[in-house]
Amino acid sequence: MSQNGIHHVTAIAGQARRNLHFYTQILGLRLVKKTVNFDDPGAYHFYYGDAGGLPGTILTFFPWENAAPGRAGAGELQETVFRVPQGSIGFWTQRLVNQGAERTTLFGETVLRFRDPDGMRLALVGLAGIEAEPAWSEGEVPAEHAIRGFHSVSLMLDKTEATGAILGDVFGFREVGREGDVTRYAVDGTALGGIVDLRAVGGFLPARLGRGSVHHLAFRAANDAAEMEMVRKLAQNHGIVTTEQKNRDYFRSVYFREPGHVLFEIATDIPGFAVDEPVEQLGAALKLPAFLEGHRAQIEASLPALA
Repeated sequence: MSQNGIHHVTAIAGQARRNLHFYTQILGLRLVKKTVNFDDPGAYHFYYGDAGGLPGTILTFFPWENAAPGRAGAGELQETVFRVPQGSIGFWTQRLVNQGAERTTLFGETVLRFRDPDGMRLALVGLAGIEAEPAWSEGEVPAEHAIRGFHSVSLMLDKTEATGAILGDVFGFREVGREGDVTRYAVDGTALGGIVDLRAVGGFLPARLGRGSVHHLAFRAANDAAEMEMVRKLAQNHGIVTTEQKNRDYFRSVYFREPGHVLFEIATDIPGFAVDEPVEQLGAALKLPAFLEGHRAQIEASLPALA
């Protein structure tokens, strides 16, 4: 099975409690990991995904209670899109009416667009033939309607050509279609997170990061060797130097700005989210990296209440 594609998407939220309720109760995702922002341990870092926290299903958030709203524009990940069974679009249309749900089509697929409570742009795509795929269902969303990982992301860029070249050369995508100002790239054999849409919006104001914005987009690397090969290609073929590798406990990462100014991450599939708690208990306890464990009492006292 291919190990290319999207690993995770990380966004900025406002109230932690509201974010947790929306993504676990309204969208029915699993809270896969509850930890803190390693660079700002006074804030949570929530990871939502499927039952096992597989790459290609993970949406994460930094909930900063007082974050100012972001501004849409060029140089950002505009929309994060999930997969649902085709017959579930009616269920979700009714469920998300308060989130401004609107139906449209793109590349022949039914798309249901809506926003989360912080204004983040989200969508569901109805797909035939995925009904039998495993689905997390522990709340109000029945298994037959549950989200089945990422379908795609959409990037809003001033120009798309250089970004498309990196998607192809470094991450294994290929151009598969064009519709209006959108060019679609896909990875063969990757069902979860195997599509990136690039929207050309020359002349738009630049995006401003804030509440409701996506902070970065992470692509998969099977292991450290695969990640370092991607780093080599970026430097040799595109003149882009990444950060040093950073240990995020559940994956190891490097970061860089792609030519359209979106922050990209390359994250290893290993070791995964079950490295510090059993799969059946994922997300149950607050997990801290080793360098913060000695400050647990202080950190727990400073974090916002979730109940």
